Amino acid sequence: MFKIGEFSKLTQVSIRMLRYYDENDLLKPAQTDPFSGYRLYSVEQIPRLQKIIFLRDIGYTVAEIKGALENWSGDFMADQLKNKQIEVQRSLEQEQEKLIKIETALDSIKKDEIGIRYNFTIKQIPSYPVISLRRVIPNYFCEDKLWQELTERIELSNKSKIELAVTDQCFAVYHDNEFKEADVDVEVCVVVTKAVAVAEPLCFRRTEAVAMMACTMVYGPYENISGTFRALAYWLTEHVRYRMKGKDRQICHRGPWNEENPAHYLTEIQIELEKVN
Repeated sequence: MFKIGEFSKLTQVSIRMLRYYDENDLLKPAQTDPFSGYRLYSVEQIPRLQKIIFLRDIGYTVAEIKGALENWSGDFMADQLKNKQIEVQRSLEQEQEKLIKIETALDSIKKDEIGIRYNFTIKQIPSYPVISLRRVIPNYFCEDKLWQELTERIELSNKSKIELAVTDQCFAVYHDNEFKEADVDVEVCVVVTKAVAVAEPLCFRRTEAVAMMACTMVYGPYENISGTFRALAYWLTEHVRYRMKGKDRQICHRGPWNEENPAHYLTEIQIELEKVN
């Protein structure tokens, strides 16, 4: 048996932490001297202490550590660690996004400007015959799953001999009148050559013709898109004859399906305008 100081030195865990684990019922001393009150630990307790330290280091709370120690063997712990792996991965992605934003801000400071000034051109957009799929999705980054579902459903429906346009043009329509962090109303559309019957949730329709669209190209990862709308704010203050109206559209000319490097993505943003009387 080892006194707490000896056990601390042998396991490289501070006395303060050993007392904390005792108070929280994670690692009780093997014995407590009835006369001196000294905590005594045994070598058999080292594996349990190692598990506690491991779980603490990967972000488990005291309550979670207790549950894990009670169910260490079997599928329970394997599932727990897989869930923690996913959680850590998401956290890393969020931290990476923060780094990108910091790097962008540093570049902006060096250039003495806020964001990138995009060049906007005004286009007239015709009506298109499309097959579309419209859903409310958790957030904008879930749009790829909507495209995947649309593609799979079109492939299953191709017994109807759906003829896609020669340009294979596709675009997304955003039906919300505001930016939303969750529950985003998005419609993904593929242009076809003629009317065709499709089963729900697919829809055949003709999109609305738009007299004036402010259009610009965004190069690089999708995170750059938010800068487009900030740039439009500056553009609108310089072109006071116009104001925003209606729905926005987005055309991905180069994306993850045909370009490995996000720095080479090419996205066209279309924002409907109207003239101010």
